[in-house]
Order: sequence, then C-alpha cells, then structure tokens
Amino acid sequence: MNRFSAAAGLAAVLALASPAAAQTEIQWWHAMTGGNNDVVVRLSEEFNASQKDYKIVPSYKGSYPDTMNAGIAAFRANNAPHILQVFEVGTATMMSARGAVKPVYQLMQEANETFDPKSYLPAITGYYSTAKGEMLSFPFNSSSMVMWVNKDALKKAGLNADQPPKTWPEVFEAAKKLKGAGYATCGFSNAWATWANIEQLSAWHNLPLATKANGLDGFDTELKFNGPVQVKHLQSLVDLQKDKTYDYSGRTNAGEGRFTAGECPLFLTSSGFYGNVKGNAKFDWTAVPMPYYPDVQGAPQNSIIGGASLWVMGGKSAAEYKGVAKFFTFLSDTDRQARLHQESGYLPITRAAYDKTKASGFYEKNPALETALVELTNKEPTENSRGLRLGNLVQIRDVWSEEIEAALAGGKSAKEALDTAVSRGNQMLRQFERSATR
Repeated sequence: MNRFSAAAGLAAVLALASPAAAQTEIQWWHAMTGGNNDVVVRLSEEFNASQKDYKIVPSYKGSYPDTMNAGIAAFRANNAPHILQVFEVGTATMMSARGAVKPVYQLMQEANETFDPKSYLPAITGYYSTAKGEMLSFPFNSSSMVMWVNKDALKKAGLNADQPPKTWPEVFEAAKKLKGAGYATCGFSNAWATWANIEQLSAWHNLPLATKANGLDGFDTELKFNGPVQVKHLQSLVDLQKDKTYDYSGRTNAGEGRFTAGECPLFLTSSGFYGNVKGNAKFDWTAVPMPYYPDVQGAPQNSIIGGASLWVMGGKSAAEYKGVAKFFTFLSDTDRQARLHQESGYLPITRAAYDKTKASGFYEKNPALETALVELTNKEPTENSRGLRLGNLVQIRDVWSEEIEAALAGGKSAKEALDTAVSRGNQMLRQFERSATR
C-alpha cells in the first residue's frame, strides 16, 4: 500500500512538471464578434496545438474603442495583455503611448524570427509603419469599404443585377426604384458613418481629409474635409433621408444586419463583413467598389484600409515576447493567410497569400473577395489617399458623427455641419498634439 502511495505521489509530481504545466500564456484581447470571433478562437487553438511551449488565450473585450481603452487602462494598472487588437484609427494614439508598446520590428528581431517587411502588402503595412518602413504593429484583419448588393432586390426593382450602380447618381436613382419595389424603410445605407462619408469618400475622390498627408507626415495637421464634394454628398444624404431612400444606420457597424436581413439592398461597409453575409444572407449577393461622383476629375482614386492590427504591449518578459513573435510567424504562413482571406473576407497581408489565392482561380468564382484589393490598388496612392493618422481619432469620429447626425435630423445644413466638424476636430487635434509632445 505504501509503495502504491509513493508511486501515486511520484506520478502527481511528474504531472505537475509536464510540458503543459510549463506553458507560457499569451493574453490576446480582441474586438471580434460572430464569425470573426470564431476565426480568432480557431487560430488560437491551431497555434496552441502546433507547439507545446506557449498558449494563446483570446479574450473578447467589446467594441474596437472599448478594447483599445481597456488595453490602455490595463497597461496603466500594470496588467496589460501581451497582444491588443486596435482598429486603424487608434494608430496615432498607440504610437504616442511611450513605453506602452513594443514595436513589432524590434520584437521579431530580438526573438530571432524570420521577418521581412517587404513580404507584406505595402498598401496594408504602410499604415502601421514608420517613415523608414519599420512595422510598429502586426496587420491582422485589414479591410476596406465596399458596397454590398442584394442582387435579388435589384431584379425585383427592374434593375440589372449583373451591373450594379457604379456612381453616386446611379445609386440614388437605384435606391428610389428599390424603395418603390417594396424596400420602404431603406433604399441604401452604410455602416461606420464617418469612415464612409468623410474618410473613404475623400480618399476615393483624391480630396484632402487633412493637411500633412492626412496626418501621416506630422501631428500638426489641419482638417480640410469641408470642401464642395464632401458638402454635396452629405446634402444628398440629408435630402434622401427625408423619405428613407437613404436611411442612417449608425456610427459603428451595429446596423450591418439590415443588409443580411434584406431590409437595405445597397449597403456600404467593410469587406470584412463577408463572413456574416455568407452565413446569414438568404438572397443572391455580391460586393462591388464604392460609388464615386463622375464629375470629380480623376475619380475614383484608391481606397484606404480599415480593420485592425495587433499591438504588442510593453513590460513583458523575453520568454513571453518570444511566444508572441512565434505566433506572428504562425499567422504569416502563406497557406494560413490565404485560407484566412478566403474564409473571412479580410485581406491577405502577404504578397504570397494574395498570389496563391489569385493563381488558384478563387476570385473567378468569388469576385466579391477581390473587390477591396482592387480598390486599394486602383491607382498609385497620393497624399490624399495613403491613409490617415490623426491623434484622438476615436473621440474625433464621435464629434464628426454628431455633426452628420445633426444635419440628417434637419438641425443644420450640410455645410454648417462639416464646417463645425472641422473646427471641433482641429481643437481636439491641438489637444492631442500638446499631450504627445510633452
């Protein structure tokens, strides 16, 4: 009996000393929901199964702003995760948070992981890199804005489902016909109010959102999006909102379900909406490039990216950083990137994954998934379409949304709303500039 007890005790000690017990946990805070949350969970499980030294622990922390704010608060409390998913408009804020982040290029170099920034698509990595091309964060779920089309609805309205509207005037006319065909509450709409109607609109028409290449060339930038084209666009939405030919769907992506439910047959939102459309739409659908105004010379230009990247938080051990670096190498695998792109709708972050997908003939059967890539590479980017990097942009977007909402409610003219959005936004930029240069 004593020998049996001793053996049992030895077994318990060995169990405690097993590789599983010695794993280094890597906390990953994210903002993915629905099908995209499933992707995060599966990637974590696949990495965990591929080796025994590290364990990725994903945790959903709410919306993009909520997740970023939670990560910053946790850092101040010395309890930050190892990896924090931050949407693209939080880039300037993260860059200015001295000591809070570990630049990815340094992480990979110190961990001796193979890492060549040139293997990643520049239209994506440029947003998250220094002027020298040094990657600060790791692109994860990059996207751009596209127009989702309910082809069955177009047919019902007597429109050509194989040739969806390409210009804004065509969208307005199609929406009126759709409304008359039974889509009474919404001819067309969009998610992400400011991304669609200020940020992407300006880039797509090669118009400045702000000086200094929209902030990429310096903090001391001035907003400039209250020009004739932006004012005309908002005024069109105001006019069409009156009878719900256009119907506002909110500041974030909470209203995207209006498309998959069949309520709004034309809907502008992220290309990353693909997984939800594929899983929930009960009609024939596609995604096409954003509309443009044909009287704007040179339009369309190129779109800018959305989505988010993975920031590595500061203050962790070398062993923990080694695990994070290995996870990023795992995510960069060509086959994995190609599969992730094909299943989620998010863009492939490497050239090899894009080339592999294209060579396989995938886009011929799934043209909607190449739409965002076509937009991003439509023309060589200009200072107006490289992207944007504005401090406090999360908060500034709320101010812009307030002004858009005021115009849509009839409280202000489109010109007055955008003039005020620019003025209030510039005040917030100056506040950020002072705090970032202390």
